[in-house]
Amino acid sequence: MRTYRTTRTARTVRPSRLLVAAGAALAALSLTACGDGTGMKDEGAAHASVSASEGSRKADTGKGTDTGTGGNRTSPNGQTGAETSAAGGQQGGSAGQGKGTVDQASTKGGDPFDPANRVTCNGANTAVTMKPVARPLNHMLITVKNTGTKVCDLFYYPTVRFDQVQWAPRVMEESQPQAVVTLAPGESGYAGVLLSAADGSGENGTTAKKATIRFQGSKPGSNGGAVASPALPAQGVHYDSTLAVTYWQSTIDDALMY
Repeated sequence: MRTYRTTRTARTVRPSRLLVAAGAALAALSLTACGDGTGMKDEGAAHASVSASEGSRKADTGKGTDTGTGGNRTSPNGQTGAETSAAGGQQGGSAGQGKGTVDQASTKGGDPFDPANRVTCNGANTAVTMKPVARPLNHMLITVKNTGTKVCDLFYYPTVRFDQVQWAPRVMEESQPQAVVTLAPGESGYAGVLLSAADGSGENGTTAKKATIRFQGSKPGSNGGAVASPALPAQGVHYDSTLAVTYWQSTIDDALMY
């Protein structure tokens, strides 16, 4: 009886151990399968998906840069198509403006008041008159109007000669202006002439029927060109030894204040 029980117990334990061992083996096989099979396959599929996505983005980016229509293509100098076009337009505009400025200056022929473009006023490019005035007494006003097409200069003072007299009248040095009188076309310059002393202190009084006005050049006493012969009043002009002239002036008031 004791042997029977021992044998039965042994038989009962063996199947349990076998079952435990079998369970452990199955668990190991299951872990191995998860590690080498499904798990690895899932990780590989994820990497493949990421790689495919990156490749797609690179492909799309390249397509947009190289061949995309309506986009700004990048030029070798780093500018986009729009930037290059804008830069070209600005350069073209600047060039056009420069040419327009040069053409405009050429059309105008430069500054007409530039000394290089001016001429000397004389009897050929002006209209000259010589008339008595009511005040001051015993004075005449010489008016020179620029009738030419260029700006002209009246240098120093006029040399006035009556009839055939060879001597020149005195010059009123106090009337010398600070600058040369310059006349644009159509403008006038003036000079005053003192004919005789108001108090009768003058000598050798006489009456002239003709007058000649000579112009000076840029150097004192130089010949300024054609002379003028303005008409005098029919009764003539009385003058004496006090005869004197002013420098050329820009206004009538300045010419008659001496």
